[in-house]
Amino acid sequence: MDADFWHQRWENNNIGFHLGQVNPYLVEYWPTLELHAGSRVFVPLCGKSLDMLWLAEQGYDVIGVEISPLAVQAFFEENRLSPTVEQSGAFELWSVEQITLICGDFFELKPSQLGEVAGVYDRASLIALPQEMRADYVEHLNALCPTAPRLLITLEYPQEQMKGPPFSVSSEEVQALYEDHSSLIRLAASDVLESNERFKARGLTSLVESVWRIGA
Repeated sequence: MDADFWHQRWENNNIGFHLGQVNPYLVEYWPTLELHAGSRVFVPLCGKSLDMLWLAEQGYDVIGVEISPLAVQAFFEENRLSPTVEQSGAFELWSVEQITLICGDFFELKPSQLGEVAGVYDRASLIALPQEMRADYVEHLNALCPTAPRLLITLEYPQEQMKGPPFSVSSEEVQALYEDHSSLIRLAASDVLESNERFKARGLTSLVESVWRIGA
């Protein structure tokens, strides 16, 4: 999976992963990270997620990274925000008040470009990547935010029943990917298939959504 795949998804408006509302798991479990207002929060592979607006409303400085310029532009236009845009190396920085979106490749982002991050929110990043890319993703995220706690949301289903993304990420894989962190707690897990008709229509027989708190 390369950049062209995601550019095509956005160009074709094939973005079923986008939620038209704030994720309820974020609202319920974000406080477990115990971050102070004014802290910087990183949202990798952020798309045009409304969750970033919610985080900003809670008083956080939000910084996201997204490879698709269409997604970045849509975030600001759909929320009636007028950003300033500037070039920074290979990246474009779109900024307004407490939100900055970095348009470019997550894997090319350097810690000096991101700055110090107090927390990470990952709803649609890890599950957006095929298995062969997930270890590299976590390794790079660790390099960018070595001490930041994270709220991670994953999906688990019989992978042979549906071609991702979103991909199935088992609890065993999460534990293996984050085994070097001081703490890994699954805060919630529930089968959400009945409330996801589009996944039922694709033939899934189960769909477990899990929420994880990962300590540095």
